Amino acid sequence: MAIDSTAETLKLATLPAPSRPRRHPLRWACSADIAVPLAMLSIILAGLLLPALYAMPEPVGGNILDADQPLLSPGHLLGTDANGNDILSRLLHGGRTSLLIAITVNLFGLLAGGSLGAMSAYLGGVADTIIMRVLDVLIAFPSLILVLAIARALEPGALDTIWALTFFSVPAFARIARAATLRLREQPFMVAAGLSGTGTWRVLARHIAPNIFPQLATFGLLGIGIAINIEGAVSFLGLGIPLPQPSWGNMIYQGQMTLSARPSLVLLPGMLLFVTVLSFNLLSEALRARWARQ
Repeated sequence: MAIDSTAETLKLATLPAPSRPRRHPLRWACSADIAVPLAMLSIILAGLLLPALYAMPEPVGGNILDADQPLLSPGHLLGTDANGNDILSRLLHGGRTSLLIAITVNLFGLLAGGSLGAMSAYLGGVADTIIMRVLDVLIAFPSLILVLAIARALEPGALDTIWALTFFSVPAFARIARAATLRLREQPFMVAAGLSGTGTWRVLARHIAPNIFPQLATFGLLGIGIAINIEGAVSFLGLGIPLPQPSWGNMIYQGQMTLSARPSLVLLPGMLLFVTVLSFNLLSEALRARWARQ
């Protein structure tokens, strides 16, 4: 009887972790809750790629003689700013910068935070206590104040902004990965893998990572919207992307100096930031609800 039980345990351990049923991507995308934010994001991303496909004025180094051109000016569809830079070009280049920073931050957060959270939950004991207490200290600080402090200690720029925002994203991803792993740890295939002597790294890579990835990816979409907002706030305060390089945050900061005379300099980047964040939030919520129903 004991031999049969051991053989069954070893058989379970060699089986791959259960996976979610596969659905055709087009069937998912056809549902309105996913199709609408996807369409919004597709339009925004297509616009951000426009400077790579179509010759446009540079976002910096404009002619001061062309300063403060109004909307629909010849050669400047959205006009120019006080330095003669094309507004449309700065919006598109600034959007690419903001989006690239947000995606990079969340990739780092997913990899580092997801790994720490999964290891913490799977190992348990002292390792779990140490890892989570360190992350709890980070998450206890108000996120914006923590990011501003780190950004202030570093030099303003894209790379340093990414490092500052990553400190905010890692603890959030770690907590989600830990909670998901704790739910998995008592599953029969996980118990069988432990009893069969499967190595920790193999269990993490083969059994845990594929099962917690959908939850981390869903939160990552929400995190992109959050990171865009925080990057905008940091750049607005002059601690993110330095002028004259464009980002939506520092464009809003620059435009608020002439808000009464030219509100479009604030409204245009503000509207793009709002729609982009809303699209990521809606897509994240739709995917979360879809995974929960499966």
